This record gives sequence, structure tokens and C-alpha cells, in this order.
Amino acid sequence: MCRDGGSAHAPAGPSRLPPAELLAHLTDVHCHPTDSDTPRSAMEALRIRVCAMATRSDDQEKVKRLAADWPDKVTPCFGYHPWFSHTISLLDTLPTKEEHYSSVLLSAMDVNQEYVSIIQEMMPLLPNPRLLKDLVSEVRSNLASHPHAMLGEVGLDRAFRIPLQPYPSPPGRRLSPFTPPMEHQLAILEALLGVAVELERNVSMHSVKCQGVTVELFKRMKERYGEKWGKINLDMHSCGFSSETWKDRNYPNIFLSLSTTINAKHGGLRALIAAASADRLLIESDYNDVTLCTDSVWDVLNLIAEVKGWRVEDTWEEGVQGEPGAVRRLEDNWKSFRSGGKGLAPVPANRRQRKRRDYAADDPEIHVEEQVS
Repeated sequence: MCRDGGSAHAPAGPSRLPPAELLAHLTDVHCHPTDSDTPRSAMEALRIRVCAMATRSDDQEKVKRLAADWPDKVTPCFGYHPWFSHTISLLDTLPTKEEHYSSVLLSAMDVNQEYVSIIQEMMPLLPNPRLLKDLVSEVRSNLASHPHAMLGEVGLDRAFRIPLQPYPSPPGRRLSPFTPPMEHQLAILEALLGVAVELERNVSMHSVKCQGVTVELFKRMKERYGEKWGKINLDMHSCGFSSETWKDRNYPNIFLSLSTTINAKHGGLRALIAAASADRLLIESDYNDVTLCTDSVWDVLNLIAEVKGWRVEDTWEEGVQGEPGAVRRLEDNWKSFRSGGKGLAPVPANRRQRKRRDYAADDPEIHVEEQVS
């Protein structure tokens, strides 16, 4: 989730952008246009499609309105970002504000008077908590009323610290020592993923400093939902997985989208692109300024093409002779992601045989059909 509009690369600029007919085939799969004032003129000038993320209580309706005003340009996404997970109560009845934040923020820390004093300082700036069950109901209703909507932005974040200033906080803001506990974040995320599985909706997911936890989550969701888990696709937005993690495991329903905004600030981007499946790569900007989205996705498209050895088209090609270009490849990937249902990966034969031997020792009648995502 990008907030400052900064980029590690210079924008492409109008002179470097291809014709509008080519841009029309691109989708920015993750951005935040409702986090800033988006004038009508900016949306009129937009030549690509964008997936607009909701992240907290006050922007769910904003995303709805943007999608209603621009149905041909905006795919709405409804969800709650982990940066706001501390505002959500897992209880059945709503606790007081003081009870909620003291419980959530101090649960994973050694309580001392300094931390208690910081919470008291923060209390006037913190919103009243909301019940998870109410948020789940809200997200379910929004997804049900928007047949093409996705769940997003949701996810996990170990690096985030709650600011000592109300949102939106300026650059250089003071940070508290508090991070929402991972167990708390997981409980919220798993409840929202349950809605995505129930309604068969794709997901835009945030994962920062949580590579191992995220991999274990995927395994747990497969075990919990079985084939239903394979009926949705997940996009790891501005994916920070290592190339080793990505190539060592096979997740047919997990895509990754890359941005120059986030990924280019960290090492290993080229290695990750090289390791990623060519048919599960997507592009994004993560910007909150829609006027910057097109330049940003065009930049990352060119970077992917360079690493993968793909040619980049000058104009849209109706009939492709030979290898398709980068624009067509990424459009096909978006269509594949959007359609859902990439399924689950079969277990290699040697692992399947080991599992059968293990189970046969207890019950020779058991027939194991294990799949892993």
C-alpha cells in the first residue's frame, strides 16, 4: 500500500507511452485511487483499467462510488488492510475503546508503565473499535452486490507500527512501538478469506515480512477448504517473496503482481521475475494518484519483458505471428486471474506414495488423494 506517491524509477512520461489502443489492454491490478482526490478529468483521461482497493471503514463506500461512476475502468475491491487490523475486535460483543486497545496492543508485549502511558497518549487519536463479525458481514454484502469485485486489500504485515498521529499520517510521522499481533491479523484475514471462498472471489493480498507465515496460511486454507480453495485466485501484491520460495513451491492459484513503487526499492526483483511463472505475472502501480498509474505499470511491464526476454509491442496486434508480446501476455494473465479457478497442484508421485504408505499402516482401506496449493 503506497502512500507517498514516490517511485524508485522515473515515470515513463507521455512521450514514452504507447498508443491508447495498446494501453487499453493493460490492467493495474492494485492501486488506491480513493486515498486521494481523483478529479473526473483524471478518470476521463485514464486509458488502462484499475483495480481500486478498499482498506478501512471510511473508504468502502468511496470504492463503491468510483466503480459505479466508471464501470468500464474500475474493478472494485473490498477489504481491510492489516495496517488497520488493530481497530478490529474479535469478540462477540463490542468492548470499550480502552479495553480493546489495551488488550490488543499489549497482548504480545511485556507490559510496563511506559507502554501503558503510550497507549493513553494514543487513545484520543484511535477510532472506536468495530467487531470483526460486522466487517465480515459488510464485506460479504459488498462483494455480493458487485459480481466482478475482488476481496482486497487484505493481508499480513510484521513491519508496520501504529503511528502516533491519526491517519493519513505525513512522511516522517512518529511511530509507536506497537504492531498488531500476528495471531490477531491472521484471525481477521482468515475470516475474510472465508468470505472469498464462499463467494468464489479473487483476492489481492498484502504480505510484508511474513513469507513463512503466508506459506503456512496457504497450506492451512487448502486443508480447510479443499477444492473450494482452488476455485479462487490470489494475487500477492508487490510480492516480496524470495525467488527461492517462489520456485521451490507450486501454487497454481497464486499470482504475483509487481510494481516499481515497492519492489524496485528492494533487492532481488529481477531474480523474482526470472523465477516467477510466465503465466502468473501481473502488473500494478500501488499508487493513490490515478494520473501516475499508467506510467507506473508501463515501466514495470518493460522491466518484466526485459528479464523474461519478451518483445514489447508498438501497437495492438489482432493476429499474432510467432511469440506473443508482453502486452498480450499480461492481458492474458489478467484474464486468467480474473476468471478464477486455477485449481490445486497435485502432489508429486513419490510424496503421494509416502503418504499412502503412512496411512496404510493405520488403515489399509484408506485411499489418499492429497493435493497441495
